[in-house]
Amino acid sequence: MTSIMWFRRDLRLEDNTALNHLLKNHHDNPIIFLFHINPSQLTDNFGFNQHTFFSAVKHFKHQLVEKGIKLLILQGELEKTFKSLKEQYPEWDNIYFNEDETGFGAKRDREALAVFTNLGVTAHHFSDHYLIDASSIVKDNGSYYKVFTPYFKKWEAFEKRKPNIIQFKSSNIRLRPSIQATGEDNMGNLTDLLLPQEKLTKEIAQLNFGTVSAKKALHDFITNHLSNYDKKRDFPAQSGTSKLSRFLRTGELSIRTVFEAALPAKDSSGKESFIKELAWRDFYNMIYATHPNQQKEPIIPYFSHIHWVNDESQFKRWKDGLTGYPIIDAAMRQLKTTGWMHNRLRMITASFLTKDLLIDWRLGESYFKKQLIDYDPASNIGGWQWAASTGTDAVPYFRIFNPITQSKKFDPSGTFIKQYVPELKTLSEKEIHFPSILDMQIQQKRHVIVGKDYPEPIIDHQWARKRAVAAYEESKDRF
Repeated sequence: MTSIMWFRRDLRLEDNTALNHLLKNHHDNPIIFLFHINPSQLTDNFGFNQHTFFSAVKHFKHQLVEKGIKLLILQGELEKTFKSLKEQYPEWDNIYFNEDETGFGAKRDREALAVFTNLGVTAHHFSDHYLIDASSIVKDNGSYYKVFTPYFKKWEAFEKRKPNIIQFKSSNIRLRPSIQATGEDNMGNLTDLLLPQEKLTKEIAQLNFGTVSAKKALHDFITNHLSNYDKKRDFPAQSGTSKLSRFLRTGELSIRTVFEAALPAKDSSGKESFIKELAWRDFYNMIYATHPNQQKEPIIPYFSHIHWVNDESQFKRWKDGLTGYPIIDAAMRQLKTTGWMHNRLRMITASFLTKDLLIDWRLGESYFKKQLIDYDPASNIGGWQWAASTGTDAVPYFRIFNPITQSKKFDPSGTFIKQYVPELKTLSEKEIHFPSILDMQIQQKRHVIVGKDYPEPIIDHQWARKRAVAAYEESKDRF
């Protein structure tokens, strides 16, 4: 009999729930390590998100090669692929994987379970990606929470699973003889999914991958940044966030390992805030699981009739960081060149797109999906619906971030702006937040002519704010 370990977004050997159960139950059986590339998940117009994920797969494959293990990489329609595999290995009778609770992954898992049943294969699937499952925390009446604070109170008291201690020694694992070779015969499946070298920015080309790199980043954050997390996390010019989300997205690091690393740290407001962010991650997963159409439909029904302007030229200027609002432009250029954006800036840029420009939040979510190297569907969709005031526990529709005020508050010296909008580097910290109001004499003195060296504002914020409030109230009235 042969067992398969089907890796997906859990690219690690440590604290891998499905792998742990497989080794406990079937370590005497031949084992195939498998990664399946589903064409329906791919797009021709892919960006940093896809490149980074498949770079992580490539790195994981090399890690296994060093242990004398081959990762079998198959590409094709799901049912056809696994039927072919069953024909090649008719003795294959068990498959282990970590399940998805939301989105495409949940739909794929339902399809896969039906396929395995038809093939006579026993599927063993486990919860692994979150500290607490989507269905575990409910109100006393059995319904799900829609507001974070009462959810968090139960989340705090809920017992969290400990990391799995896996006694993994490849020398003790019986690998399928024909799969055991360490050759690179299926690397082409991955290479075709990566961005060409000339399209990579320096930051993307220098990314580190793997569990070792992830654990180093975790140790550095816990040791040097956790205690001040609440004080520094909103300031993009400072190294105040963990940046662990990229490793959680690929599963190179488990969420249980992160939680367990934070627990022994000295109590601080920073530690408290960080753990609350882990709870938000679970909360958004629960929201997506209970609102499966959330990526396409607003959760608040009376905001289904907003008249979005959806100006294509303004959308492009937003994506390119050419709005005339320096904090917005710096943030969007950071995303465009690094595939990452500071969380405070994600809120500001999302608010600007949806409220100032009245561009549909789904367009912004789709662009972030393409670009973010740490893209998590539940968190990204939840964040966009929060900013657009269409989601659960979202910001009120009349609360609209002022990009100038936000800039002064969270990048007071303009350090972050100057890093990504270098044409404004000659401006003082008082001038840099909204250069269009500077008189021509100062512009000439600073060698920054608005409309030439830096764009005019794409829109007047105060006017746009009134328009947005009216559009949201009209949608409510129509409902």
